[in-house]
Amino acid sequence: MRRSDGKWFLTRVKRTIYNFKMIADNDRVAVGISGGKDSAALLYILKLFQKHSPVKFILEPVYVHMGWSVDLQALKTLTARFDLPLHVEETAIARIVFKTRKEKNPCALCANMRRGALHQAALKLNCNKVALGHHLDDAIQTFLMNLIYTGNMDTFKPVTYLDRTDLYMIRPLIQLPESVLASLARRENLPLLKNPCPVSGRTKRTEMELLIDELTERYPDLREKWRSALLSSTYWKK
Repeated sequence: MRRSDGKWFLTRVKRTIYNFKMIADNDRVAVGISGGKDSAALLYILKLFQKHSPVKFILEPVYVHMGWSVDLQALKTLTARFDLPLHVEETAIARIVFKTRKEKNPCALCANMRRGALHQAALKLNCNKVALGHHLDDAIQTFLMNLIYTGNMDTFKPVTYLDRTDLYMIRPLIQLPESVLASLARRENLPLLKNPCPVSGRTKRTEMELLIDELTERYPDLREKWRSALLSSTYWKK
């Protein structure tokens, strides 16, 4: 794929959306906005796709407020840039995870609760799809975490149907490396929030991130080879 065009990433995302039938006419898509570069890039790219695609759909950015003391002005600026409202779902997740439960390994519980809150917000907004900013590196990290810590060979899918809520979870960025999203966020000066989580940067996922970086130093095309392997395997079957 030619990368001299600054919008080459959009071509890959379009193919992902069309090949996995992620978005259709009249969809209402709740976009999970965390304040980080990945979700900011997701919103930016979905707005580009909306502009250049014949598919007619609605975007609803949603921020799950964990209960930390944070200034949401950056997120309001981000969504206003695209003429979209910011929907804030208030929760007490931080208090429950770190004070009530005092979890030693809080990530799994926190992720489950955030996901539940995001789904609730999506239903309130009459959405039928939930878009997440997971990228190729996330998929590889999840594969390695499952392999190393549970002995399973698995990772998340581009599209997942949630039968309890009748929602579809979609990951339009799943074929893009994290570095592309970081570069895009810098180039477009996308407003970001600093992650207030006390364990940020000290998780098992961070270990996997470092492991992938080490492997990529020896095998520079590792990410693209892994992407091709996932596409041709049973993991990402339609």
